[in-house]
Amino acid sequence: MRKTRKSVSTKKEISQCKTLKEKQEDFIMLPTVDFCFKELMQNDNIRKNIIAALLNVPSSEVENTELMPTILRKESKDDKYGILDVRVKLKDGEQIDFEMQVEAFDCWANRSVYYLSKMYTSEIKEGEGYDCLKKCIHVSILAYDHFLDDKECYRRIAFCDTKTGKEYTDLMEMHILELSKLPPEEKNETSLLQWMRFLGGKTRKDFEEMAKKNSELEEAYDVLDKLSADEKKRLEYETRQRAIRDYNIGMLTAERRGIEAGRKIGRQEGREEGRQEGRKEGETLGVSRINQLILELSKHGRTDDIVKAAADKEYQEKLLKEFDL
Repeated sequence: MRKTRKSVSTKKEISQCKTLKEKQEDFIMLPTVDFCFKELMQNDNIRKNIIAALLNVPSSEVENTELMPTILRKESKDDKYGILDVRVKLKDGEQIDFEMQVEAFDCWANRSVYYLSKMYTSEIKEGEGYDCLKKCIHVSILAYDHFLDDKECYRRIAFCDTKTGKEYTDLMEMHILELSKLPPEEKNETSLLQWMRFLGGKTRKDFEEMAKKNSELEEAYDVLDKLSADEKKRLEYETRQRAIRDYNIGMLTAERRGIEAGRKIGRQEGREEGRQEGRKEGETLGVSRINQLILELSKHGRTDDIVKAAADKEYQEKLLKEFDL
């Protein structure tokens, strides 16, 4: 009887080990994780081919893609740092900033315009003329729907005359790739669509199938495969994934705490306003102001201030004045 139990236990352990080994062998990093995307962009050919697809030119026309520091310098002590995912300088001095974003970001338009502007203004030095300024492009690669009212998965945004639509300058432009909106696959797709499918791949099988159809993607898959097999890189990748999950959980927790704090403050402020205009009307007004304050603080990532405002009436008033509420 003991031998039978031992035999069953051994078979179960062997089966578990086999399953674990298969999972390890099947593991593949996903380019939507910014760590993986940055590692892929270290490869010169991958960089050139993605840039060529974006600019709609042959890859042979893209030369000397130089990786640049990703921290945009501060112009003053009170200035905000800008930290990019991947920043590339081309042969003619043009710069391209790539940003990979998986989770929806309320102020993404503001953030991307800020980064693009900062990248553009950082080119010029004291004493230089404006004619030395080179084109700057911000590329947003998004794994969620940013524009909710259409199904376009790619768009180029530039400075245009709002009446005629004529382009004013191409010195600053934005390319927005929404991976979540990719249409069903068709024959003879553009290089950009093929790269978007690769960046949005979910499984090893996805990448293997794409690699069979395109030599550029085949090379990218080989790099991705080797990267995934590197134990040190895999540890860094998984650490980054955990950090993203922890951040999302933290933001959700902060949001719940903020909502509860807002209700508490709103009730308190509503009672005070109610002494002058009636309890019901006052509570509605109080909640409205506080809800607006919570939204403003959330947009700016100031979740700690939401909780602090719930416990400190003076600090709450200070914040309301700060946002002119």
